[in-house]
Amino acid sequence: MLIQILIFVVALFVLIMSARFFTKSAEVIGAWMKLPSFVIGIFIVGIGTSLPELISGLISINKGVSEILPGNIMGANISNLLLITGIAVVLNRKTITLSSAYLYIDLHFLIGSFIYFVVIAYDGVMDFSESIMGLFIFIVYAIYLIKGGVTELGSSKDIKRQSFPFKSMVFLLLACTGIYFGADYTVSSLDQIATGLHVPRSIIALTLLSLGTTLPELAVNIAAINQGKAEMALGNILGSSVFNTLVIPSIASVFGTIQVPANLLSFSLPFMAACGLLFYLLTQDKKISVWEGLMFILLYVLFIIKVITI
Repeated sequence: MLIQILIFVVALFVLIMSARFFTKSAEVIGAWMKLPSFVIGIFIVGIGTSLPELISGLISINKGVSEILPGNIMGANISNLLLITGIAVVLNRKTITLSSAYLYIDLHFLIGSFIYFVVIAYDGVMDFSESIMGLFIFIVYAIYLIKGGVTELGSSKDIKRQSFPFKSMVFLLLACTGIYFGADYTVSSLDQIATGLHVPRSIIALTLLSLGTTLPELAVNIAAINQGKAEMALGNILGSSVFNTLVIPSIASVFGTIQVPANLLSFSLPFMAACGLLFYLLTQDKKISVWEGLMFILLYVLFIIKVITI
């Protein structure tokens, strides 16, 4: 058991670090291609920080333990909205004011994506015919962002074209390899740990795995806060949650039917939906205070305690 726990920790570390190298390399290549900073900041960073959830989900289906995927998605979303947001606000040490119009686009689609996930998961099975709708919703979300005034984020067209970043391309390919093997060993060791502890795999995914796979979001957000971009940190959190909820089930269901265990349906799914609604309501005054951030952290701690004791 100790060996499997060690493998899990090392594999998760490799997965997270590979995702970070992937994101940084993709940013450099995107800038070289003169992509708008919106595309780099929202899509490349957003997708890059969600790669651990996506790849580990695909591998879990391939290994016949698909219940890991919904547990990871629910846990990652709850961690993003409560723990990561709470830490971001507390580290900022002052109220975060939401002034960018694009954040409200994110908020609306956050609620919509959670409704989508509840609808496809409530019967305990997510198959391709219903999950694929999430991909279309995400496309609408992307188009809406582009047309919704997000050009306020600027453009990278003023960047002088330099020589092709071969080094970044090599790191990108190495990162892809690291993500695959990191996710593979993470899922395998998680399966062994759950079997050894006689704990459902979905619960381990809901807690340990989801907390680990949201570390890239935490790292990105801490960097944004240190640069005085606390509002951008919240945008990363919302964008990542929307991507997790809409795109991951859509892609994963191509490779097989996703099972949603009863222990997730009875508590974690309603709790995730409640977190989305709470986040939406508390941000209607365009502010998130430090006190609200502390409340988010405590609610996450309560969630973990409740999951462990159920």
